[in-house]
Amino acid sequence: MKQWPKDPESMGFLAMKTDQIKSVAHHNLMLGSDLRILASLAAIYLLILDKTHWRTKMTTSLLVPYLFLSLPSELFYVLRGDIGKWIAFIAVVLRLFFPRHFPDWLEMPGSLILLLVVAPGFFADTLRHDVVGVFICLVIGCYLLQEHIKASGCFRNSLTTRHGISNTIGIILLLVYPVWCMLTDYL
Repeated sequence: MKQWPKDPESMGFLAMKTDQIKSVAHHNLMLGSDLRILASLAAIYLLILDKTHWRTKMTTSLLVPYLFLSLPSELFYVLRGDIGKWIAFIAVVLRLFFPRHFPDWLEMPGSLILLLVVAPGFFADTLRHDVVGVFICLVIGCYLLQEHIKASGCFRNSLTTRHGISNTIGIILLLVYPVWCMLTDYL
């Protein structure tokens, strides 16, 4: 049976390997949070595109739960707090008492704010940081990509039509965050 060396100098390479592993883990964590921000921005971009003249045949209402699950934690908890409650209150009052003054393009952001504010702690704390939340984001991204390709006719058309390339890139960016999380955290 082999004995481990007792002197600290012969154990130096283990300390070096441990530092390298910590460094790789830190970079992996930073890349994951950057990809989460990128995916959230892509979802917001697709919501904006749908409300402009570049209207798509996508089910953009699926972007609301996607944003709920992929929004960066700092922004999520700010919007879940008093700021989000006030925004939700104003949105509900406008929608109930002044429906003609409530623009259509505020429907999805209003739904997102309401979802952020009223979601139970189980969804807000547990699912967002679990494999289930990442899997839901992956399913939403795959479904939106499949629907976009089907509406375009084929994958080639989704990349070559006038408005297809911007939508395709946005949807592919939706897939980057959940795929990265699945590969690094859960495999």
